This record gives sequence, structure tokens and C-alpha cells, in this order.
Amino acid sequence: MTDDFTREQSAQAIRLFTAYREALDEKEIEGRFMPYRWWTSPERGSFVWMIYSQMLGEYATELANIVNDLTHNVHRLRAWARVIETLDDEERLAATHEFIDTLGTVSLGLPYAIKSRFAFAAGTLAHQANRTRDGNDWKDEFPDVRALYLHLVDPICSGWRKYGAFKRRVEPIAGTAFKDATEDFRNAYQHRFSARFVVGITGAVTRIVGEDGKVAYGIGGTESLGLDRVADLLAIERDHCYRAFDAFRELVEEQIPAIAAFDAASLEA
Repeated sequence: MTDDFTREQSAQAIRLFTAYREALDEKEIEGRFMPYRWWTSPERGSFVWMIYSQMLGEYATELANIVNDLTHNVHRLRAWARVIETLDDEERLAATHEFIDTLGTVSLGLPYAIKSRFAFAAGTLAHQANRTRDGNDWKDEFPDVRALYLHLVDPICSGWRKYGAFKRRVEPIAGTAFKDATEDFRNAYQHRFSARFVVGITGAVTRIVGEDGKVAYGIGGTESLGLDRVADLLAIERDHCYRAFDAFRELVEEQIPAIAAFDAASLEA
């Protein structure tokens, strides 16, 4: 049976979430949303188009979903930033525990996931599209790795003129600046102890090995991540993702006519 303390926690969570929703609705969402089903299908297609189109339908949709999630999460973080300004310490702890920790953790991991998904989508689609250029010399050989990075798909994609622009727009996502500004949050969260959100200090003692091999210990710790700061950093990543998505569309729109022409010739043969 629910006790009074649990009921009070539930009532507090409802009050906090209500305040958050009010703050969320006060301002319009920044940025823009990635479109769905933006490509034009050939009038007729063979096996090559069938495979390519099934992959494209899935990958383009999932990329739009995850980039749009990032856009929403920047907006959500800004709303929580406005809410916690009005809260006392106890309420901030409750809001962080109940809502903000999960939102912040997922949000700081999105740029890394998006970058990897762009590489995977571009490499996989180019591999299929390369049939149109390689003909009988095409081999169904693809890197058998769990994580596909841009340098691994370079040889697969480099024959497409639009790939260079795509690569240049994907590379800045989740770069060194983002890693440093977030205290390398993603890796620290997975492998050590990451910075906290809103309240709390981590890493009070740090072991430091100098160039001469001597060991020292730093005392101080890592301050918590402010939500406005996190939202600002993610807004930069979000804009990188918008540009990468636009370049991904251009790469696909270069490949589709080549596949259509190849398929038309195959069907007429």
C-alpha cells in the first residue's frame, strides 16, 4: 500500500512536470525539423532498386527521427533550465532525479549516435549504388565491424561526387570541442563517473601522470553541468546535424538517377 512519503513524491513530481510543460509551451522550438519521404522513386525498378529503396526508407526515416529528437531535447532542456531557476535545493534534486538526469544523459549521447548513423547509412547505400558503376565487377564485400566510421566508408563512397561535401559536414559532429566542453560526458558516463546535471560534484580526486612518469593527485572535482550550457552546446551539434542531413539528401539524390538508369537498362536487356 502506498505510504504518505510516496504520495508526497508523486505530488511533487506532478507539480514539477506541470511547471516544465508550462515553460515548454511558452516558447517556440528553435531550429527546424528534418523531412520524411523526400526522395523520388523511379517509375520502375529491378532488384537493385528494391534493396536500395528498402534501406533508404529505413535509414532516412531513422536519421530524421534522431535529428528531430535532438531538436526537441534542446527545447526541453531550455524549459527545465527556466524551471529550476525558481526551485529550492530540495526541489532541484527531485527534478534532476525524476526528469533531468535521463533527458540530459540521452541528449549528450545523441551527437555521437547521429554521426555513426550517418556513416553507416552513407556507406551501406553507396555500397549498393556502386553496382551501377562496377557492373559485373561489383563484389558484395562490406566492412564487418560493429562500429562504422567515416574513414571506413571512404573507399566505398568516394566515387560519388557529393560524398566529399557530406563527409565535411558530418566530421564536425561530436568533435573535440563538444567532447571537451561536456567533460567527455559520454565516455565518462560509460566508463568512469561523469559530471552531474544541475547539482553535485564528481571526481574530487584525480590521479595525474606527468610526462616524466611521476604521479600526482589533483583535488577539486568537476562541477555540475548547467542546463543552459548543455542546451547551447547541443544547439551547435544540432545545427551540424542539419547540414549533414542536407548533404545526405544530396548524396542520395545523386545515386537514385544512376540506379534508375541502371535498372532501366537491365529491364530492357
